[in-house]
Parts: sequence; structure tokens; C-alpha cells
Amino acid sequence: MPESIAKQADCMQFMAEFPDKFFDLAIVDPPYGLDKKLLGGETGMMKNCFKELVSKEWDKKPSKEYFTELFRVSKNQIVWGGNYFIDCLYPTQCFLIWDKMNGTNNMADAELAWTSFQKSTRKFSMHHFSDGYDKKVHPTQKPTRLYLWILKNFAKCGDKILDTHLGSGSSRIAAHDLGFDFYATELDKDYFEAQEKRFAEHIQQPQLFEAEIIAPKQDLLFAENFLV
Repeated sequence: MPESIAKQADCMQFMAEFPDKFFDLAIVDPPYGLDKKLLGGETGMMKNCFKELVSKEWDKKPSKEYFTELFRVSKNQIVWGGNYFIDCLYPTQCFLIWDKMNGTNNMADAELAWTSFQKSTRKFSMHHFSDGYDKKVHPTQKPTRLYLWILKNFAKCGDKILDTHLGSGSSRIAAHDLGFDFYATELDKDYFEAQEKRFAEHIQQPQLFEAEIIAPKQDLLFAENFLV
């Protein structure tokens, strides 16, 4: 069984416990530091959908020291919201794009992740309110299938994975299902307990076929949608 270590803790204190380049890949989704009005949207759509989840004081942009420490403890990095942290990152040719397939609503059409990889930009397409999406426990929750796709394409067998802002726990579930050792922190008590419950429920479910994790039509979509 792979290790799956999650702590309710400050990520800076947690990372300080590890030697240089201990983790093979850090996949992180730190707060973007956006105004609450932007989070809720003009129509308050997210507030209506997630109620009390958007009222928490969690959206504080990390410092440059955070990124320095992240680069110290990990060999490669994938940073969601990298377009908000340009002053803390270096130029890259490889961004990941989560195409949310929104259609005509006024929410963002996509989210961007900066990566340290020297590869072409890649796009994952999945509607964020699709039938296969997980129940929301965090306002910026990303689908487990997104993390499964990332790990299958950017991690190698035996890699140790770090997530400094665990949130809903989607990354943890994906790492467990694919057999990666996983380490994570979440500062907020309510979110931490919610993902603990979600993870415990998930691992109790039988996993019959890995092929069910990402449907063949999704694999075809990934192969066809990329930018050089």
C-alpha cells in the first residue's frame, strides 16, 4: 500500500522537516489572493452553490519564501494559478490548461497551471459540473480525474508526491488510486476534516478496474488537445 500522509499543519513548517529534493513532484494549488467578489462572481454563482465555503478567510496569496521552500524540497513542480504568481516563478514552455467546457456562463473558461517541465503545453477538458465530478467540499475544488491525468502524464512509478494545500483532497485520492506515496498539509480545520472523511469513504469503495478512472473518450480528448 502506498503511503498517504496528510496533516493539519502549516505547509512552511512541514516542508522545513524535509531535506532538499525529497519529493519528486509537488502538485500544489495555493490561494490566488483574489477579491471575494471575484470568487463569488457577478451573479454570486459560487456562493449559491457552495454557501459557507466561500466565507472563510483562506484566500491569502503565498509569499515568495513559500515558493523558495517549495523548489528546495521538490524536484519538479506543478502550480495551479501560476498566472497569479509570475513574480515568484520563472518562464516555462509547459502550462497545463483545465478547460472547464463552460459554454455560455460567466465563470472562467479555464484554469492554468505553471510547470517546471520542458514539455509542450497540455489541455485537459472536463466540465466542472459534469455528472462524473465529485461532491464539492471546497470552493476551488478540482476533479479527481484531473489529478489522475496529471499523475499519469507527469509522474513516474515510485515518485513521492507533495501537496501543500490539500483542500478537498482530490490529489490525495488520485495518488492513492495510482499507487504513489503522498504527503500533504491543509491549514484549515474544517477543510482538513472534510477531506479526511472523503478519503476514508473513498478507500472503502472497491476499485474494480483502473480503466474506469479515466474513460477512453477522455484519453482520446487528451491526446488530441495540445498546444506546441
